[in-house]
Amino acid sequence: MFFLIMPMGISQGFVTVALPFLLTRNGFPVALTAGIVAIGISANLWRFVWGPIVDLSLSLHKWYWLGLLACVASLLILSFIPFTLKDAPLLSAVVFVSQVTATFTVLPVNGFMAKRIKENRKGRASGWYQAGSLASTGLGGGAGLWLATHYNLKLASIVLGIASLLFAMVILLIKDIPHVKEQTLAQEIKGMGKDMLSMIKLPVALFVMILIVMPIGTGAMANLWSAVAKDWNTDADTVVLVTGLLCGGVSAIGCLAGGVITDRWGVWNAYLGSGVVCALVTILIAVFPYYPATYIVGVLAYGLCTGLMYTAFTAIIFFVIGKKNVATKYSLMSSLGNLPVVYMTTFNGWTHDMFGSRYMLSAEAIAGLIFVIIFFLILKRMRKNNLIPVVVESNNQFVADKN
Repeated sequence: MFFLIMPMGISQGFVTVALPFLLTRNGFPVALTAGIVAIGISANLWRFVWGPIVDLSLSLHKWYWLGLLACVASLLILSFIPFTLKDAPLLSAVVFVSQVTATFTVLPVNGFMAKRIKENRKGRASGWYQAGSLASTGLGGGAGLWLATHYNLKLASIVLGIASLLFAMVILLIKDIPHVKEQTLAQEIKGMGKDMLSMIKLPVALFVMILIVMPIGTGAMANLWSAVAKDWNTDADTVVLVTGLLCGGVSAIGCLAGGVITDRWGVWNAYLGSGVVCALVTILIAVFPYYPATYIVGVLAYGLCTGLMYTAFTAIIFFVIGKKNVATKYSLMSSLGNLPVVYMTTFNGWTHDMFGSRYMLSAEAIAGLIFVIIFFLILKRMRKNNLIPVVVESNNQFVADKN
């Protein structure tokens, strides 16, 4: 799981770390830069559109290879576009396409996780999954930015593309899961629709769907740290090291720790608790003096908290989707879960240009704390009414947790 998710992370890291730095250094305002990044990561909102395609055709291996080749190709194309204001619309379109192709490498991995890993190990599996995602985001962003600033953008995209192909070879160690067509396409689509409706009717599924669209521990600042680094008077090489490789490594540690926490204390404590930690760290970054050292410590602490949060996010989705039509249900839930990353990235960019970094960080933290409190109270009431399950079965039934 750690290595299979890396091609997606490398692509996303280049778009969310290297690209913002390069754009602002080429005269793009932070708000426009944030908008382009938000358009790119908004591809995650549309996974539910192509999730059924993966469930209803080809094997997981084949979909992974198709997504990988398209992901690498789009990264290469991105390096040939001039970073000028007049090319912003074209740049936005290519960035969006690059992230669409990246999602096609994710859906097969979700299928392997849901169908091959035992329930009591999914927290740790989620940790390794998110660790690979965030570590490779740091690799794609850090190495991509260093190569682009010290050599050129084309070399950066070629190196990252080769790295993606090498990491993807791990899939050869995993037995394929073929698509078994036992019914007509129309019957399969009808059955999928019934399965989706059955899941959505569960109170806990509705609760999770609403929970994950709220601005709790979104990690949206990870998309803008390189763009706002000048507010802390941080030089380019420091930004490369901190937002790239160091942050990726620290975030991966947070993911692995989050996996242990989730398996030991449960998905609800992990999710809401991580949200509180994220908010408190963000507030501390906002109030401390704005020096390069503060930037370094703050970005790394934020990355550690993001790792905790993302693992809890993955685990809570696997908690409610069962083992049937996994690509479709996971893509639907993850699409919803990526919505706050998109709108908070845009909101943070606007807040920065209007009021500055201090208010931007404070607003993100306060919003997170408010919604943690709200959902903690809702969760407490649902537990009292026996609406929170111990585990959701593959047939969308559940055993109530009476504790």
